[in-house]
Amino acid sequence: MVNIVLKIKQYSNLIIKLMPLFTFIIPLALIYLLNPWDPYLNLNAQDSFQLMWKGRTFQLFFVWLITLEFILSWETIKLKINKQNTAVLFAVAVATALPTIYVIFENYLGLNEVIANAAMKSGIVFSSSMPLAIEYLVFSLLFSLTVFLYFGKKGLRGFSLPALFLVIVGVLYTIDNVFPYGAFTPFQLLVPTTAMLAAKFLDLMGYGTLLGTENGMPTLQTTGSIGSAKFAIAWPCAGIESLLIFTAVALLFLQRMPISWKAKIGYFAVGAAVTYFINILRIATIFTIGMQHGVTSNQVQMFHFYYGPLYSIAWIISYPLIILLSHGLWQKIKSPNQLSTQKTTKPQPTQLNPV
Repeated sequence: MVNIVLKIKQYSNLIIKLMPLFTFIIPLALIYLLNPWDPYLNLNAQDSFQLMWKGRTFQLFFVWLITLEFILSWETIKLKINKQNTAVLFAVAVATALPTIYVIFENYLGLNEVIANAAMKSGIVFSSSMPLAIEYLVFSLLFSLTVFLYFGKKGLRGFSLPALFLVIVGVLYTIDNVFPYGAFTPFQLLVPTTAMLAAKFLDLMGYGTLLGTENGMPTLQTTGSIGSAKFAIAWPCAGIESLLIFTAVALLFLQRMPISWKAKIGYFAVGAAVTYFINILRIATIFTIGMQHGVTSNQVQMFHFYYGPLYSIAWIISYPLIILLSHGLWQKIKSPNQLSTQKTTKPQPTQLNPV
């Protein structure tokens, strides 16, 4: 027991430094392990971690982004806590506990019911999904508060990416709840083009395709030897959310990279193009699954709500690492070339004309 106490004291600064990460691992683990039934999502909490769209898988990526920030900026992240100030220590303790307290209130003390009922009275169509959308927004706010108290303004800027990630997901959920079935026109503008390109891709695969419109949404019907499938395509299905998340993640990350603006534009353009192609691939895949298993099958539902969005998010999360690796590789390739250039252009001694 004494050895454990000594170890804790020895690594106390390390533990305190990592507390913003533990602050959100603990409530998420609490949700998963206690596994309360969510009457609004109509599933167990554990199952909500297996849903990308209108689920909690995005929160696991949020934890990964925090971890990535610690890995990349460990030496520059400095604690700003004044251990001599009791009021500051109390504020830090409260902020650290707030995410867990919020989880207890929403799952066990009726907060989710209050949010859902208020959304229903406001005329929100998907009122049952509002508690989860609010949970994302609250977690983002509490994370920002925690980081500010631990690391100050500089730390808040450094951890802006995970906080913004949660805000975007929460806002997207809210928009879809209020304007469902592709009713949010600004996001729906890109969908017809995406549907057309997905149809072209399915044509290349040998399937027959037919584009149309129903209830203001583009529809695509495919036929082949394995069957037929028809779906209406709204902006969440077309991956608009992945393009928005990629834009925020890439811009924030590239802003901090010590590279030229031309390189930043190049990295962004390549990443956006790949993200858009993945969305087209996602639509094509769901149609092939629908033709094979039926449009209402469990296979379609699992791909639509989990594996499909996972394509894009896995790419978006890994792209910063790809940028770092490619930039590091380019620097190694460029350095020997620079040295050889310097050697070949070594200045010759000045020859003086004789008087």
